[in-house]
Amino acid sequence: MASSVISTSSDIMGGTAVFVGTRVPVQTLLDYLEAGDSIDEFLAGFPTVSRGQVVAFLEHATDLAVNAAA
Repeated sequence: MASSVISTSSDIMGGTAVFVGTRVPVQTLLDYLEAGDSIDEFLAGFPTVSRGQVVAFLEHATDLAVNAAA
């Protein structure tokens, strides 16, 4: 998942985790969701990120959280 959805490089945003092919930090999505905004609102603000990338990231994050809680 990480290599196809998330990228980190010291050349892009100082190594911040971003969605592959963009300069949009993953943290920005989390900030939107925490504020109560929808995925559609996030995507409208960051059209370089695809819905598929968001869904894949959230699915992977959910799997990690469930496994950590087990």
